[in-house]
Amino acid sequence: MRPFLLFAIAALPLTAFCQSATMTQGRHRVEIQLERLDGSTWHVIDPGLVLEQGDRVRFRIHTDFDGFLYVMNQSTSGKYEQLFPREETGQDNHVTAGKEYQVPATSTAFRIAGPPGFEVVYWIVTPARLNDSPPRPEPPSVNRPSKPITLIPRCDEAILQARNQCIDNTAGPKLVPQDAELPQNIKGVGGMTPRDLVFLRQNDTSVISSPQSLTGPLIYEFRLAHK
Repeated sequence: MRPFLLFAIAALPLTAFCQSATMTQGRHRVEIQLERLDGSTWHVIDPGLVLEQGDRVRFRIHTDFDGFLYVMNQSTSGKYEQLFPREETGQDNHVTAGKEYQVPATSTAFRIAGPPGFEVVYWIVTPARLNDSPPRPEPPSVNRPSKPITLIPRCDEAILQARNQCIDNTAGPKLVPQDAELPQNIKGVGGMTPRDLVFLRQNDTSVISSPQSLTGPLIYEFRLAHK
């Protein structure tokens, strides 16, 4: 495993895709787990666990529909970068209903680094592969720098006393706020409103589902809390 700084990789534009393709087959449900490396063993952890500097993490994802997965991050320093697909993390981003996938898909891992706060990881599943183009960052506005994320994770005292773990319940999968300042290269990909997605917890597995058939891309956030 060759670790590298969490999210310290370049962004790829996520613009035009084939509008004729839709995700109308079957159910529309995503299951996602966060794993942390302890010694030489990976363990599923609570998505709200406040991570430490140097922790190595990865994700597991399972869908009930076919599509193409793209993962992008806004770091605690405010920088927007694409995590997947790319050479270091895997370039085959096609997901098939009923199969489990790992991100990174290679033997690498994401290593927690940077100022304390919340990494905002955008997960996008599109019905067709997005057009490829040369890597370049796309912050919300080219006329102003992206802002650092200044919120600091806080432990839920009840959980801390019961489990001796620092859990911040504002971390984990979330809706993308309607007024969120998305990176330019994913602004045109969403097309969903907050009522379109339901978030559930099954132990340490997060479930994101749509009560109706999707006719376009699915997009949501996964907030990673760290010290």
